[in-house]
Amino acid sequence: MDTAAGQAEPGSLLAILGSSGAGKTSLLNALTFRNLDGLQVMGDRFANQELVTPNSITSVSAYVQQEDLFMGTLTVREHLIFQAMVRMGHSLRYKDRLARVKEVLADLGLSKCQDTLIGIPGRIKGISGGEKKRLSFASEILTNPSILFCDEPTSGLDSYMAGHVVELMKELANQGRTVISTIHQPSSAIFSNFTNILLFAEGRTAFIGDISSASSFLSSCGYPCPPLYNPADHFIQVLTILPTDRDNSRQRVAMICDQFSQTPYAQQLAAQTPQLQHYNPGQSSPYSPYTVGWCAQFWALLWRGWLGVRREPKIVKVRLLQTIFTAALIGLIYFGQIADQAGVININGVLFFFITNVTFSNVFAVINVFCVELPLFLREHHNGMYRTDVYFLTKQLAEMPVFVLLPLILISVSYFLIQLNPDLERFLVTVGILELLTQTVISYGYLISCLCSSLPVALSIASPIILPLFLFGGLFLKNGSVPLWMGWIKYLSWFLYSYEALVINQWSGVTNISCLDVTIPTAQQNSSERCLKSGKEVLEELYFQEENFLFDIFMMLVLVVVMRLVAFLALLVKTKRGKCGWC
Repeated sequence: MDTAAGQAEPGSLLAILGSSGAGKTSLLNALTFRNLDGLQVMGDRFANQELVTPNSITSVSAYVQQEDLFMGTLTVREHLIFQAMVRMGHSLRYKDRLARVKEVLADLGLSKCQDTLIGIPGRIKGISGGEKKRLSFASEILTNPSILFCDEPTSGLDSYMAGHVVELMKELANQGRTVISTIHQPSSAIFSNFTNILLFAEGRTAFIGDISSASSFLSSCGYPCPPLYNPADHFIQVLTILPTDRDNSRQRVAMICDQFSQTPYAQQLAAQTPQLQHYNPGQSSPYSPYTVGWCAQFWALLWRGWLGVRREPKIVKVRLLQTIFTAALIGLIYFGQIADQAGVININGVLFFFITNVTFSNVFAVINVFCVELPLFLREHHNGMYRTDVYFLTKQLAEMPVFVLLPLILISVSYFLIQLNPDLERFLVTVGILELLTQTVISYGYLISCLCSSLPVALSIASPIILPLFLFGGLFLKNGSVPLWMGWIKYLSWFLYSYEALVINQWSGVTNISCLDVTIPTAQQNSSERCLKSGKEVLEELYFQEENFLFDIFMMLVLVVVMRLVAFLALLVKTKRGKCGWC
């Protein structure tokens, strides 16, 4: 962008106009210190003659972005209550926050739909597009910000709703706020609501001032607005780079921008810019972007997260039914296993099936939900609503009841149908191993979600990474039977640790395996010619050792801690990109 100066005063509604690709959104991002990756920004931003920093601008402004992002499982009122809990001053009482929510609902015409779910397209029916846009404004004006930035707030709306949104912005400006908005091809009725206009072309300022002066200026440049013609359409047409005539278009735009920079008003704006002395751009901001403390953020996020989990059909209803069906089916297929040679093979196989089922069902559940929610988290975090560590912790706590319940149902339904080791202690240990395995798998899901940039990428690499860990689980490859240069993979395999622990728990101390049934399936004859008479021999056949039980449990705990720590650090890196600290 060219070096230029501009200003917006309290009570004004400033429209930033320009053709697609002119740099309108980039200008807003530069003013608010957002999404600056690959963008070199020079100059300074001032508010009330004081230099603003990323954190100080967040504390006095709000940003209504072009794309509406919400947690669709919340109602309109619940969404605003959450916003009030994390964005309004910590000194306010809860009933005062609720009163402000009620006031904003009434001001923006959302009272009738306050108990309606926001909705998820294609899954949960919710409020209309116009109501979502008004909800975006409601979220931002809860704290009564002095400055309101809006990025194409009328995008995707019909003419009536677009006009209503612009009238809302004008009303907010009339209350004493400074409202700055990019807008694309407004109608003449919408355009007349704006107080001032900033014409942008090729990253340069072509004009800033009131609308009537803009028409006069372009007329002086040789481009008068035709009679009965929408001025906004005329401005954009003059400043557009035509693909069929790029050279002449660029010359025209450069001439207009150069001529405006020589006008007395432009020079006056440049002269009014405060001068900095001994300012270090890298210095830290004395302001924290967070309005409330760690504990308040924690309880607000935990409340919202639990509401989301409870109302999310894919997490609760479908997965619950799937788990019950799978447990019953496996229990019937492997029903009534006895301690003979065929029973050993079947029981070892079903134990490995438990591990496989827990792994794949939980990994993809985590990746699908976490990746979809990441854009919302990044936006809210950059808005100064909550810290990264609070979000990461509460996300796991909110989902934990579901992830604890599902493996418990799986093993409780099938364990006694299959007639695994009947000792109550062995059953409880099996439950504990599967619960720990679930947490290990969830950690892997979080890790992949935080490392990858999108859901398709995460889904595409999750399975290939799991495959070698699966093969080194102890059922398909015996320990010590692979080349040394590949042997290290088994130390990363939760399949191996959980399978060895489950097999040890099942067969340790068992001495009454029957040898009467010596008919072994053909595929097993070479490896099972001798009769396995005890649990110790079963473990030896799989190259497992009883003394490894505690080591297996310890290694799964290590995997849980390490993968979640790396996942958190990866998430922290994402929040740091193009943004100053306070994560």
